[in-house]
Amino acid sequence: MVESTAAVEAEPAAAAELAGPRIDVLRSFADDLGRRGEELGLIGPLEPPRLWTRHLLNSAVLAPLIRDGARVADIGTGGGMPGLVLAIVRPDARFLLIEPMERRCNWLNEQIERLRLDNVEVRRGRAEEFHGAFEVDQVTARAVTALRKLLPLTAPLLRDGGEMLFLKGTSVENEIAAAEKTLRKHRVSDVSVEELGGGLLSETTRVLRARVRA
Repeated sequence: MVESTAAVEAEPAAAAELAGPRIDVLRSFADDLGRRGEELGLIGPLEPPRLWTRHLLNSAVLAPLIRDGARVADIGTGGGMPGLVLAIVRPDARFLLIEPMERRCNWLNEQIERLRLDNVEVRRGRAEEFHGAFEVDQVTARAVTALRKLLPLTAPLLRDGGEMLFLKGTSVENEIAAAEKTLRKHRVSDVSVEELGGGLLSETTRVLRARVRA
């Protein structure tokens, strides 16, 4: 196995604050992802030097928005961001990691077993394949697709009053405007954009929050 030759970013001081008592578990995940993530196609060759700030902490800042004891579906989990990171930091909530690629599912299941996580499971497939199979309290997604395409995939997974938490880039306001009709069609309301990680991260994380109504 070829491990990454790029130096992995040193753990930022904010990591312990964001992960709290779960920091050792997050460190273990970060170590394995940093060593093997590029070879497994989970992260690109430029990512190890910014693994913590761009990927792990970018995901972990979402943890305070997860409802107590919530059931959460993470769409297109990939290498574990944000779903597996959130499962590590929020052991009180339960997470379903939805990912279509077999090799990524294998990686996720390996990490769940290695880190002894009992609040998370992997479902191989695309989000639309699980419409009607279950309902969750919240759904998360990071770098999956534009909002107008993401809404039809995720809204049917939410119970009435369920919440969307989507990590988005600088064009999020344009995405909201382009998705106006789709938002109405899927009864999505209370749309807002929050910036998380101020004072902790060098670059804040934008999260789109919205609710689904029956």
